[in-house]
Amino acid sequence: MTRGLTTRILHADRQAPIEHGAVHKPMHAAVAYGYTSARDLAAVFQGEKPGHVYGRQGNPTTAALEAKISLMEQAVGTVCFATGMAAIGSAMLALLRQGDHVVSSQYLFGNTNSLLQTLAGIGVAVTLADATDAVAIEAALRPETRLVFVETIANPATQIADLEGIGRLCSGRGLIYMVDNTMTSPWLFLPRTVGASLVVNSLTKWIGGHGNALGGAVSDTGLFDWSVYPNIAAPYRKGNPANWGLQQIRKKGLRDLGATLPAEHAHRLATGAETLALRMDRSCHNAQRLAQWLHAQPGVARVAYPGLPGHPQHARAAALFRAFGGLLSFELREGIDSFDFLDALQVVIKSSHLGDTRTLSIPVAHTIFFEMGAAQRARMGIGESMIRLSVGIEDYDDLQADFAQALAKVGG
Repeated sequence: MTRGLTTRILHADRQAPIEHGAVHKPMHAAVAYGYTSARDLAAVFQGEKPGHVYGRQGNPTTAALEAKISLMEQAVGTVCFATGMAAIGSAMLALLRQGDHVVSSQYLFGNTNSLLQTLAGIGVAVTLADATDAVAIEAALRPETRLVFVETIANPATQIADLEGIGRLCSGRGLIYMVDNTMTSPWLFLPRTVGASLVVNSLTKWIGGHGNALGGAVSDTGLFDWSVYPNIAAPYRKGNPANWGLQQIRKKGLRDLGATLPAEHAHRLATGAETLALRMDRSCHNAQRLAQWLHAQPGVARVAYPGLPGHPQHARAAALFRAFGGLLSFELREGIDSFDFLDALQVVIKSSHLGDTRTLSIPVAHTIFFEMGAAQRARMGIGESMIRLSVGIEDYDDLQADFAQALAKVGG
């Protein structure tokens, strides 16, 4: 019998015995783990037996969360990190070497773009291309290309990558296909269905969902053949090759860089994940209605939301995703000050976060994409007056009324 995602998440911890019959996996604050046999300790260190050796590489509470994320992404395994950025950075540093080449979407989250610039500074070449077209990604490939990185829905202008086309391309060329699933979450989309090798989630966002814990994850879908990947170090080329990539990410990424997810945050994220589908459905419903309403307002010049028929990748999003997500952005008519408008909102919170239960807003060009400069913002489709919304689960009528009064106040 195949159970639904929410049922499986709710009962994931109970697939193995839990201490004292607890319903949730408890928080384990221990840093060190003792063994009665020195041989067992050595076997765990060498990866021959399961177990924990030191808190920097994880603990039982984090392991329970990793099992949940693997279940959600239909992955063979997951490694959790302190943040989503730590997950991306640690995985890339663990798998890439000087002289390698990465192709990435040009419509990238600002901090991810900054990370790629750092990689370029230490000898990993990076090419940014239009990920909405697999032909553009193919044109950017080189003989030394190892990895292609894309996001499902770009933040903040909501471009949708050609996920299927890029997946076929990477499969045919033997490339690692890393997909950031944060904006869709495993409830709306499973990257493994388009051939993704590795799936990234910022657990801080919709999976955790309550703005009370940072976390990130890298999941291995089992679709990439690690036995032919030249950058796997000798100590990790033993046992089942399907485990080699994730083992190297855990050792060379998590262990060596130390971006460890605390047990307390792992526990909060695991609990928050239980209501992912319920929250995501409500957020998507609110975002769809709000995007349609904003699109009809004379004070609004443009709305970017994949659920609108006029969105350039609307048909693609409709074919791939269960719904169109909780992220939208819009620009006000010329002459309306975006700061005045944001200050007029009473329900919506001015904040840089995403995926919260509460609706959040931010002036994009002046904050999270300020460092990029106007020219690069323009290439990414980010207008100077763009406002990004992460739509929450409030009563829709209250959200619409708040935007209506704010528009009226600033002459929109």
